[in-house]
Amino acid sequence: MTTSLTIPSACDFHLHLRQGDMMRMVTPKVAEGGVSLAYIMPNLQPPIKTTDEALAYKKELQALAPNVTFLMTLYLSPELTVEEVRKASKAGIRGVKSYPRGVTTNSESGIESYEVYYPVFKAMEEEGLVLNLHGEIPSDHNNNVCVMNAEEKFLPELEKLHKAFPNLKIVLEHATSQAAVEMVKRLGDTVACSITVHHLQLIVDDWAGQAHHFCKPVAKYPNDRNALREVVASGHPRFFLGTDSAPHPSHAKESAHAHAGVFTTPLVLPYLAKIFEEIGCLDKLENFACHFGKQFYQVTQKDGFETATVTLVKEDNVVVPQQYAIATDPSTQGDLGAVVPFLASKNIGWKIAKNFC
Repeated sequence: MTTSLTIPSACDFHLHLRQGDMMRMVTPKVAEGGVSLAYIMPNLQPPIKTTDEALAYKKELQALAPNVTFLMTLYLSPELTVEEVRKASKAGIRGVKSYPRGVTTNSESGIESYEVYYPVFKAMEEEGLVLNLHGEIPSDHNNNVCVMNAEEKFLPELEKLHKAFPNLKIVLEHATSQAAVEMVKRLGDTVACSITVHHLQLIVDDWAGQAHHFCKPVAKYPNDRNALREVVASGHPRFFLGTDSAPHPSHAKESAHAHAGVFTTPLVLPYLAKIFEEIGCLDKLENFACHFGKQFYQVTQKDGFETATVTLVKEDNVVVPQQYAIATDPSTQGDLGAVVPFLASKNIGWKIAKNFC
């Protein structure tokens, strides 16, 4: 039985770090979770739509977590031009994130049609930028579309985009369904998929009535979770870690309209060790969390990324904290509230004993 595991530090290819006090609390915890490379989502308020905005945000994050390499993205919107794509490429921006309008946090500026962006996608294809897709369509009850099938209904659009731009690298973000896994496997080597910590653990019963497990896209049926687990256990190189860790104050989660998002940042590798051990593929953890995403994005030392290691150990009683105070100043912690992490107060049985940070 494995009781310790030393692997390279992880690469998280889908992460939300927010702004202000939340950003200042969350960002240092990236390294605490064993992650040394983070691909940052642009859905701030207002969204990050230009190269200059992305670089300014990166500077803030780097000051808070100097041991982490941050890769930045832009928000797909009408303001994104071919010229801005080429400027972004020269500045080291790695991707563009697409949000369907209104389906998740801060997606009010999201898109309603992809065809109008074809010139932008062509420029991205030429420049080597990645298109990151939130793979859902908005609910439409007249046409039997809701949160449980919104991802599956989106998949024809993914296939259409791939056929139109076969050399454009596309990542279907935070997949939740068997249909999504099968689609990505069927498409070519330029199409990949990020998988979260929580979607490897949860099904619909776990978030229905449980606000801190509610995310978008929502966790689906047992067969869908099984498909995610089977593909990571198989070691498929186009499926890799993207936590979609998304912190919200507990009062925003525990409300009549719970905000979507699960917070996993402080314990990414211990969570994964627990899950991979349970499904019998602990030997596949390193490639999934450390190598496959980096290979797809072609991350090198030119990106400022340096190899580091993390040692995980198995212990009988490793309890997840109940909450993390948002304010770093103790005198104001009560005013700003706290974030409840994934599996709060639960024993996950693994911890980081030696970290690169």
